[in-house]
Amino acid sequence: MNPPRLIVGLGNPTPRHARNRHNIGFRVIEAIAASQGLELNSTERNARVAHGLIEGQRVILAQPQTWMNESGRAVGSLARFYRISPTDILVIYDDLDIPLGTVRYRASGSSGGHRGVQSIIQHLGTDAFPRLRIGIGRPPGRMDPAAYVLQNFSADEEIIVNEVVRLAAETALAWLRNEPDLQRTGMTWRLSTPV
Repeated sequence: MNPPRLIVGLGNPTPRHARNRHNIGFRVIEAIAASQGLELNSTERNARVAHGLIEGQRVILAQPQTWMNESGRAVGSLARFYRISPTDILVIYDDLDIPLGTVRYRASGSSGGHRGVQSIIQHLGTDAFPRLRIGIGRPPGRMDPAAYVLQNFSADEEIIVNEVVRLAAETALAWLRNEPDLQRTGMTWRLSTPV
């Protein structure tokens, strides 16, 4: 039997962080689980997980329960335990350098300064894993980016975020189907239009 594929959303595990900008990866995982009738109701390898069959493939959905900056502990442990190749791990996370309303797929690449992704690179020993970067935009004025990512989205932003979460969840399913568009690195969607 082939190893499962792993879809990981990044965030911080406490309820007070649930609606933070930094937790949009968690929200995408919850959207995928809901769309597939799965529940993230078990914990293993420092992650909240759901196992299921999606698009005809065995899949693990995961939300690391470490702090964001230690996400690699959970991802590395799951990958080793289930013998999952880095190319079969999709990591979903927030990105300050992409405007809100935008989702960008890449097949590999650097952390871009995202400490959760850097932790995953360190624990997997490679940056050759696919990722979905979800734009949250830059902080206003001189606000510290570390404070900005730990704020909740505004009510107006939430309207966009709900649509972006849906789009990212659909893109993750397209990744499972190995759709040709996702074989091109650097694909970008602004809400529902690839560019």
